[in-house]
Amino acid sequence: MVEKSFFRLQHSETVVAEMASRLLAAYISASQVNQFNEEEIIDKSLLMAVRLAQKADKLIESDDEDKDA
Repeated sequence: MVEKSFFRLQHSETVVAEMASRLLAAYISASQVNQFNEEEIIDKSLLMAVRLAQKADKLIESDDEDKDA
């Protein structure tokens, strides 16, 4: 039987996880994932999603962010 996992992610973590899953799906669609590199591609997708989020945070100013901070 598969063990169940429960997560309590913050909104920003959920956004990054969604981006990573889309990147992973693209790698899978491009036949870039196999049993030997699956963990590597998962890590690569997560790291790329984090980098995207960091760059977006730097470049995009939200309405609720203090412009003088």
